[in-house]
Amino acid sequence: MALALVAVAACTRSSKPGPSVTTSASGSATPSSSSAASSPTSSASGKVEFSDCSAQFRAAINNDRAKAMDFTCGKVIVPLDYAKPSGSKIDIFVVRVHWRKQQASARLGSLFVNPGGPGASGVNLAAGLVTQLSDDVFAHFDLIGFDPRGVGLSTPVECISDRQKDAYSAQNPDVRTVAGRAAARKVSSAIDRGCVAKYRSALHEYNTEETARDMDLIRAWTGDTKLNYLGYSYGTRLGATYAHLFPTRIRTAVLDGALDPVTPELVADERQAKGFEDAFDQFADDCLKRPACAVLGDPRTVVTNLIKSADRAPIRSSATGETRRATGGIVVIAVAAALYDRAQWNELGQALLAATRGDAKAVFTLADGYLGRDPDTGHYNNLMDANLAVNCNDSTLKVTDALVAAKAVQWAAKYPIFGMNAAASLYNCISWPPSGHPLPSASAPGAPPILVVGTVHDPATPFSATGLLAKALGRGVVLSWNGEGHTAYPKTKCVTSKVNAYLITATVPAGNSCPAS
Repeated sequence: MALALVAVAACTRSSKPGPSVTTSASGSATPSSSSAASSPTSSASGKVEFSDCSAQFRAAINNDRAKAMDFTCGKVIVPLDYAKPSGSKIDIFVVRVHWRKQQASARLGSLFVNPGGPGASGVNLAAGLVTQLSDDVFAHFDLIGFDPRGVGLSTPVECISDRQKDAYSAQNPDVRTVAGRAAARKVSSAIDRGCVAKYRSALHEYNTEETARDMDLIRAWTGDTKLNYLGYSYGTRLGATYAHLFPTRIRTAVLDGALDPVTPELVADERQAKGFEDAFDQFADDCLKRPACAVLGDPRTVVTNLIKSADRAPIRSSATGETRRATGGIVVIAVAAALYDRAQWNELGQALLAATRGDAKAVFTLADGYLGRDPDTGHYNNLMDANLAVNCNDSTLKVTDALVAAKAVQWAAKYPIFGMNAAASLYNCISWPPSGHPLPSASAPGAPPILVVGTVHDPATPFSATGLLAKALGRGVVLSWNGEGHTAYPKTKCVTSKVNAYLITATVPAGNSCPAS
């Protein structure tokens, strides 16, 4: 499980996000700023029949790089339950990005990408990477983005109302107390029961193992004999699961921002809380060196006091039409969101300064972007729904009030900003029945060398997990980046050159570390 933050503390974040893609009634790919494309053809066997969706993606990305690309979209039909291949089916939405300058003689296949979450859109990630990946990569690979089962355009899980999401993200219960635990348990239990009532046993099929099997079908249906894969954050868990299930079907795999595959869930949760706390200290040190931010005073004291005061008297927003008020829970989410990328530290400093002066507009902007909430309509995407389903189905953690009480006392003392939130999040799956789909081992005997990339000061996926994942795979090779924020590729020249060389040559790079700059 992740920090409550609303349990989505393991998505890759970028200062250059991809366009948001919605779906038309016909099921075609439609970036939110454009009209519908022709409907792609679904196929239950053989290759996917892709249809052109270039106009929509070029309009949404809106730069010269996108104009040099062809975008095609398709839907793959997969079994809901692979143990019952002739039973119910669901759709997986796929986009393929092809650089028109690519020479057939240089082509190595496709590069599959996943942004993490679980619950984030691989379609949007592929669109965002159009402007970030080098010509060297596109000269050898088509880019394949897919929304994992239950996400976005792929038969989405939708069982949490916008009102529930508003209430859940705003809560900040003191789960050291009986009343606080009761409040947190009540909110999570109601959400769990609603999801189970809507989907019943089918809800259990939205898990990492089944998603890895979907990815192998997509690989086969796109004509690749071997998989090339780039997975961020939770995408490292998906990639490790694929490697365990299909080790000989991998050509290359880059796992950036590793999730720990061996440490007990409670220990991993605590390490993540510590990761965010340490990242905040880095932000605070930087803030005090910048005059525009240093006017805050001590950032840790400011945030701690702001959380408490916002819980007592939630903060108004100056945004037109905004009726919400920011609680301490919203402040925590906003702070966590900005710690994913150093490029947002300035925005965080300004948001905190405004909040101390009575305006939560910028705090809401950070939190809403993190949670997938449209600031104009108040409607959320289904990131939280899918995240809950996959995390709960993968988890085997047994939670009691006594456990939460003990961890709340320990973690709140050790991690004053994020510890209470982490303890409250232990209730996320309190009324979720066992799925029967626990995560398989990450071991991948027979796989080729797999590149595991770790950021030394990563808040969401602490660096210690990098070596643990590499060791568990048995074929993992560590590449470290002495930088800040969540995930590393393609943020620096050193990391980028090593990862690109590995993808193209299938040979792990010489040298296993990169400097901060």
